[in-house]
Amino acid sequence: MSENVLVTGGTGFVGAQIILQLLQKGYNVKTTLRSISSKNKVIDTLKSNGISTFDNLAFVEADLSKDDNWDEAMKGCDYVLSVASPVFMTIPKDENEAIRPAVEGIVRILKAARNASVKRVVMTSNFGAVGFSNKNPDTPTTEADWTDPKEKGLSVYEKSKLLAEHAAWDFIKKEGGNLEFATINPVAIWGPALSAHISGSFGLFKLLLSGDPIPNLPLNIVDVRDVADLHIRAMTNPDANGQRFIASADGQISMLEIAALLKNKKPNVAKKISSIKIPNWVIYIAALFNKQANEAALFLRMSRNVSNEKAKRILGWKPIANNEETILASINSMIKFGIIK
Repeated sequence: MSENVLVTGGTGFVGAQIILQLLQKGYNVKTTLRSISSKNKVIDTLKSNGISTFDNLAFVEADLSKDDNWDEAMKGCDYVLSVASPVFMTIPKDENEAIRPAVEGIVRILKAARNASVKRVVMTSNFGAVGFSNKNPDTPTTEADWTDPKEKGLSVYEKSKLLAEHAAWDFIKKEGGNLEFATINPVAIWGPALSAHISGSFGLFKLLLSGDPIPNLPLNIVDVRDVADLHIRAMTNPDANGQRFIASADGQISMLEIAALLKNKKPNVAKKISSIKIPNWVIYIAALFNKQANEAALFLRMSRNVSNEKAKRILGWKPIANNEETILASINSMIKFGIIK
């Protein structure tokens, strides 16, 4: 009999990819939606990506901010992949308005999973919880690292993910009982989209293609298919319990290198890309007065020497795509779904 998996946030960029891969592998999948009216959107997305039967897919309406229906969602599940994050149309002025729902949401899921005798929860955390405080490029960032919550330039979103992961590990230690737990900590997630719903990381492409001068920010990126694969491996591998796994392709790539790649491989969409580089010193000065520049300055200061060795060693994981392939797949999706022209 197939095992039963709950995926929170089935309409999301990562959640949809995880559901697709689980169904392809024969799992029984249940997914939560903030509104059950989104059910047909998920089905249509899966249909357009090769899923023809939906007998082993179920839906439950549940919101991270409420207790309603979480016990029902967990019922009969062997595993839970906690992918969904609290949604904000704009960043709240009070950071606690973003942090509190993230913390309360993951604790709510863990409590319900424990009470339903779920075997293991895998949480989608973030690289912001791991590597934003390592400034030494000679020292690889690993899963043993934690970002300082007081790190200058740390965005509210990154801080909320960091504190939510801290809260999750604290719950597991003190109240988890027999519940197993692991986290996936992705860097910027790009790659092929299953629908017009893309991740916030794609905003960097829009910035690049707008014609504005380019900050030479170094980046670590990962393909969404690799992130989904890592979740499933961490779900089933006995050695993954109690572990964190950085999800990142090999190496790094800068904004200027991305610009050159697009000019070479996608000249039709790259016509507006600027040839003007913003010097690092300009960003550092602007960071004294501007919150967005302050966050960009942290990207310049932090080490981009990121290790994905642990996922390879323990989970037998190997990235399906390199940086260039992931970027081109992202652009192809944006063209396909009319996000760019």
